[in-house]
Amino acid sequence: MTKRFPPPPLRDAPLAGARPSADARALLALRKSANKLVLGAPGPDPAELDELLLVAARVPDHRKLGPWRFVVLEGDARSKFGGALAAILKSRAAPEAQIEDAEKSMLRAPVVVAVISSPVEDGRTPVWEQELSAGALCYNLLVAANASGWAGVWLTEWAAYDAEAGALLGLEARERIAGFVHLGTARAATPERVRAEIGPRIKRWTSP
Repeated sequence: MTKRFPPPPLRDAPLAGARPSADARALLALRKSANKLVLGAPGPDPAELDELLLVAARVPDHRKLGPWRFVVLEGDARSKFGGALAAILKSRAAPEAQIEDAEKSMLRAPVVVAVISSPVEDGRTPVWEQELSAGALCYNLLVAANASGWAGVWLTEWAAYDAEAGALLGLEARERIAGFVHLGTARAATPERVRAEIGPRIKRWTSP
């Protein structure tokens, strides 16, 4: 496998505080999630995905707790998990359309990564900060995938908030699904969407 990223630095190696890059600026300025309906094969293979996850995990992480983990759905695991989600809805007498959608939900892309927020109870680090780290990881995974040639979208939907669905993935009491990151190749361009206006959301503090 051709490595797409440089190897991680050695512990305590001095790292530059800034890394100016026109390519990185263009990537961030034009970044957009793919529409979930246009994703297809190929996606990253297991070795490529491991490399993406290694890079994605380079996020702010107060006290270096690593308060997240991954559950990877690829191959037949996607249809099996989708079938289990459909069974949950069927047991609740959900509408047939919702059941069918759940059954197909993990087949939208060749690879789906469930990012699990797994906060550590150390008595010092707020859970909120640890959950923010998991959110940063989801975004970093999208950016790393985009920079490597794959399209992606970060979704939650009902399964991310459902206790039975979480149990299928082995979630523990304090864990939550930060999102399902679908990765593959975009079969069509996704049009730009309306963006929040930044001006009214900026205030420069001076005094009370």
